Amino acid sequence: MFKGLVLHIAAGILGLWLAVKFVAEVEFIGEIQSLLLAGIILGLANLFLKPILKLITWPLRIITLGLFTIIINLALVWGVDILFPELIIRGILPLFYTTIIVLTLNFLLPKLFPEKTIA
Repeated sequence: MFKGLVLHIAAGILGLWLAVKFVAEVEFIGEIQSLLLAGIILGLANLFLKPILKLITWPLRIITLGLFTIIINLALVWGVDILFPELIIRGILPLFYTTIIVLTLNFLLPKLFPEKTIA
């Protein structure tokens, strides 16, 4: 559980940083501590809020063959954008790219750092 928490937070921080560096129309005009806090909030939202939202919206996810999960992730990133005025995401396409970066990192980091099983 603790490793999952750390990986979600790392994915949030790294995802926002990569989006600021490589996605046009995504800026961060504050201190690095604010970017770290935004990434921590995003990681915690992905760990705790996302499963609840996925449970609530399971009929929509079934109808859309899982594509509604992207909308849930968009909403979480947008929520962090609203909470932190230092983070500026101009438009739906940069928001989508930022979401894809964070989503990809949330998928890849547990694969790179798997849980150790005790035999």
